[in-house]
Amino acid sequence: MTAPSGVSPVKVVMYCTQVCPFCVRAERLLVSKGVGAIDKVRVDLEPARRDEMIEKTGRRTVPQIFIGEHHVGGCDDLYALDRAGKLDPMLAGG
Repeated sequence: MTAPSGVSPVKVVMYCTQVCPFCVRAERLLVSKGVGAIDKVRVDLEPARRDEMIEKTGRRTVPQIFIGEHHVGGCDDLYALDRAGKLDPMLAGG
């Protein structure tokens, strides 16, 4: 089954907080790329999930973004992927 045109077929997970401007920027880029749903893990509301994030990524800062099983990194990493032309294929499941 393929995703509707303009909608990412891969699961996107973002560890974030409510007041993080980098989280907002990352979400804005993902939405502009056709990501219809972002599974947001609010580490400010669920502190134990921050420990989970650190264990998975080795990083303490938000956002931490996963596209499918691939850890992209943070907001700057996401934008760098986009500039390199690698974000669209990743979101398409490639």
